[in-house]
Amino acid sequence: MSSFLSVEQSLTGRRWVGPTAETDRLAEAMAQSTHLPLPLARILVARGVLPEDADAFLEPTLRALLPDPRSLRDMERAAERFLKAIERREKIAVFGDYDVDGGASAALLLIYLREIGLQATLYIPDRIDEGYGPNEPAMEALARDHSLILCVDCGTLSHGPVAAAKGADVLILDHHLGGETLPEALACVNPNRLDETGELGHLCAASVVFLMLVETNRQMREAGQKGPDLMAMLDLVALATVADVAPLIGCNRALVRQGLKVMARRERAGLVALSDVARLDRAPSSYHLGFVLGPRINAGGRIGAADLGARLLSTQDPHEAEALAERLDLLNTERRDVENAVRAAALDQAEARGVEAPLVWAAGAGWHPGVVGIVAARLKEATNRPAVVIGLEGGIGKGSARSVNGVDIGAAIQRVAAEGLLLKGGGHKMAAGLTVEEDKLEAAMARLSDLLEKQGAGSQGPRDLRLDGLLMPGAATPQLIEDLDRAGPFGQGAPAPRFAFAEMEVVSPRRIGENHLRFMFGDGMGARIEAIHFGAFDGPIGPTLSEGSAGRFHLAGRLEINSWGGRNKVQLRIEDVARA
Repeated sequence: MSSFLSVEQSLTGRRWVGPTAETDRLAEAMAQSTHLPLPLARILVARGVLPEDADAFLEPTLRALLPDPRSLRDMERAAERFLKAIERREKIAVFGDYDVDGGASAALLLIYLREIGLQATLYIPDRIDEGYGPNEPAMEALARDHSLILCVDCGTLSHGPVAAAKGADVLILDHHLGGETLPEALACVNPNRLDETGELGHLCAASVVFLMLVETNRQMREAGQKGPDLMAMLDLVALATVADVAPLIGCNRALVRQGLKVMARRERAGLVALSDVARLDRAPSSYHLGFVLGPRINAGGRIGAADLGARLLSTQDPHEAEALAERLDLLNTERRDVENAVRAAALDQAEARGVEAPLVWAAGAGWHPGVVGIVAARLKEATNRPAVVIGLEGGIGKGSARSVNGVDIGAAIQRVAAEGLLLKGGGHKMAAGLTVEEDKLEAAMARLSDLLEKQGAGSQGPRDLRLDGLLMPGAATPQLIEDLDRAGPFGQGAPAPRFAFAEMEVVSPRRIGENHLRFMFGDGMGARIEAIHFGAFDGPIGPTLSEGSAGRFHLAGRLEINSWGGRNKVQLRIEDVARA
């Protein structure tokens, strides 16, 4: 395949790849038959959408896309036991993970039960003292005072802790990769159990919880009763789906699309307070869920009190919400400082070890376990390799892994754990966690690298930059952006449209903040667009464009609306630049 605009090597070393001739032909045919704008038709064709399915794709509905909850194993049993606990007014505990998905999953249950008149006990383990998932002391204690424990976004591999909950029934609502055997829980609802088809493997835990509540409401209707309004809870499902980097395909598209509409109504006290402290002055998009709200909620579990996120998402009190949001915002600032220090050290170590191997990894004493996952993601992005980052303390390493498309890091880590080189480990295809003894670290990483190489990791060079077409500045209008947004929501598995602008003149470049760049560009025929490149001075783009280099440049990025001072302007968020 020939490169787009003949860019074989951009300033960041990437080759640009554009639509094929076949894509262009099909897009033109779709535009003619559906009367959709050509750039939008090109996006739909790239997603594999047929002309006759275009309308349904652009307006995804839960009625059409939400799966039958009973298609998941153990679902009916889980909902029956949950409903029985409600009817008997039993004491119920919710044990959740400390990330956004775990917090949102727990909040869904707390809110549902509160609307029925029950107060459940929330338990979120401390990341440092207890680690991920159920542990035996916590489950023993909860079982002494509760007859039902729901483990959300965790529990599928927790055989010992589930067995320790003597006297209580345990329901597991999870999405992490299951093992060959399941814990002896009353029900384990998980689309990634080994005995499931995998068709719903893209669901996050909050979606699994939501489906159980759908089934609970159905059983209530069959008994002549009415359950709480589940549609009003979709903001939490959307937040968890995007923040947990679940692919925006199938029913996830409808869940996020509808959830964003709910969030725009500003009825959830915690999300209103968090949006305000983050200075979010417009209706949120999937970008805001993943990069504005999600990181702040995660900050509690990373370096603060583990239950802050779930408490924020479930509170009804605006004053409590405001206090929690401000605390999370401060923790997020602290998290960034800690992350920057660990990232610099990890990158130096990884580069010294070599970044051409199938696995890029780094480990350091005292690295905060709350930021190793973010740093692993940064290493993955910088090298286009699966990455593992580990914090060492007292001879034990706790780490996080992030993967690239086509490489299942969770399965590989689970196998290394089964072979005894890790104390424990697991996750899903794109992200996983692990615990390792320091004296087995080198051997474990070597074995993991071998397994990942067999999946194709390490064969990639710098990632190709895939573009959806070429635009002239005059065509980049607010109406075009509005049209393109109909193909959203955008995120993991459904990237936002990315366009190239050829042979542009860069005007008035200026550095903003520590390492960002803002400038205007145009084709010399009148139309100009503002552009911004975040992190431009972390690589070659910032210095090259700010030096006032002569000549013209090809620019690539994503179009967005920049709302400022009551005015909406088109802005290009730069992703790459090449000399024309």
